[in-house]
Amino acid sequence: MRRRITLALLAISAAFAAPAAAQRLTIGVSAVPAAVDPHFHSGTSTQNLTYNLFDTLFTLTPEMRLAPGLAVSWTPVAETMWEVRLRPGVRWTDGRPFTADDVVFTFGRAPNVPNTTGGYGGAVRSIARTEVVDPLTLRIHTHAPAPNLPVELSVLAIVSRHAGEGATTEDYNAGRAAIGTGPYRLVRYSPNDQTELVRNDAWWGPRPDFEAATIKYLSNAASRTAALLSGTVDMIDTPSPNDLPRLQSDARFAVFSRPGMRLVYLAPNQAAEVAPFVTDNEGRPLARNPLRDRRVRQALSIAINRGALADRIMQGTATPNGQWLPPGTFSHNPDVPVPAFDPEAARRLLAEAGYPAGFRIAIHISTSSRPTDPPAAQAIAQMWTRIGVQTTVEPMPFAAYAARAANLEFAMTMFGWASQVDAGYALVNVFSTYSRERLTGAFNRSGYSSPALDALTARATSTLDDTAREALLREGVRMAMEDVAVIPLYQMTNIWAARRGIAYEPSGYDYTKLVQARIAR
Repeated sequence: MRRRITLALLAISAAFAAPAAAQRLTIGVSAVPAAVDPHFHSGTSTQNLTYNLFDTLFTLTPEMRLAPGLAVSWTPVAETMWEVRLRPGVRWTDGRPFTADDVVFTFGRAPNVPNTTGGYGGAVRSIARTEVVDPLTLRIHTHAPAPNLPVELSVLAIVSRHAGEGATTEDYNAGRAAIGTGPYRLVRYSPNDQTELVRNDAWWGPRPDFEAATIKYLSNAASRTAALLSGTVDMIDTPSPNDLPRLQSDARFAVFSRPGMRLVYLAPNQAAEVAPFVTDNEGRPLARNPLRDRRVRQALSIAINRGALADRIMQGTATPNGQWLPPGTFSHNPDVPVPAFDPEAARRLLAEAGYPAGFRIAIHISTSSRPTDPPAAQAIAQMWTRIGVQTTVEPMPFAAYAARAANLEFAMTMFGWASQVDAGYALVNVFSTYSRERLTGAFNRSGYSSPALDALTARATSTLDDTAREALLREGVRMAMEDVAVIPLYQMTNIWAARRGIAYEPSGYDYTKLVQARIAR
């Protein structure tokens, strides 16, 4: 009997000690992708999947440094021209060669995907035309100097012309067009359930440790932790702060973290003349949208105790911020502080704006973006209610939320934005006036519009001198935050947890790359 018990315990221990013999990695992630189409939605939920299937020309290292991807070199040969040399010998997963023509096709497709809920038009907005010199050489001509073009293109997955021409987002979801050059290839995509992948042994990069992978969509944080504890999954992203002490103290598991680039913020609807989901205290629609008044936005901002959110809700896994870049990042503005918590001043601002008795408002949030969004939104609702703004929280599934938020159908929404390496990408995509023609404001969820900031953004992103560009970008940060274009909350720490025998290289970006998961040796 004792021998049988010992053998059973050894078997259980072995199950947690190393991945299965088949070398399949099963991970549980918090957010369901919007599509397999890599150009449909520019969010972590989709990038968790697509960046494992498709490559980018330039890639960001876990330390957020630019590195070669499908491009091996990029050289500015004139003020408005970049020469890009492509990696030789790369093939799509159907065996066809990757060429410069695929890049040209991608540049044309990215801003024209129907029904996108936040696409990649901003990544190619500066491109005037692309010249194919030979199958492995491109010359990218820009409308104006574009010093950050490689960084901007580091988010854009390259798709093949032969599979993608005429293909719809559904063709990608069904696998018909999901032909990539990435480290894995698609086997089966089951929306809202899981995705099965198999290693692409012809990939040009370092060979991934795992022959196959399953990505399970587990939006509930407790369910993700339970799946890890039971051995149903090998690794999870964004564990709940409540579960971290348990995981960190259990020798069967390891926790991997790095300060992230993602700011969680609130987007007040400033476009609607009559705001949806805003009424007076009797439930009657207001004649004008109070969120258009900067004093109201300031009041809502300083009524939030960001320190309490970081300490009590996030439990030390986030840092309060008053802008969208962490300190020490290029173009972070040290003169833009975290807004001080001051409910009395908030009440005075509301009275000055004509709302001494406050009003009613709803905050709409996704149920699956981050496990801490619902409790954070509830805490903010209580803080606003204390200054006279009666607030409710309306959670809803991500797919419906993303589409309606993109159409500015809500008064107040909660989102996260992960910058690349400086303030410019957010200035173009989050704070610029939405323009289909100029490809700006693709992720503008507040309807904010400032011609002065638009002009400064255009100057900053076309300034070649680093010192001068940083000064302009810092001024853009100041302008956007003084105007309370959005209400910044806190900067996230990116966290993954895995069972013993698996190591993960944490990164400044918060999407999960399977190639960063390794068998611990």
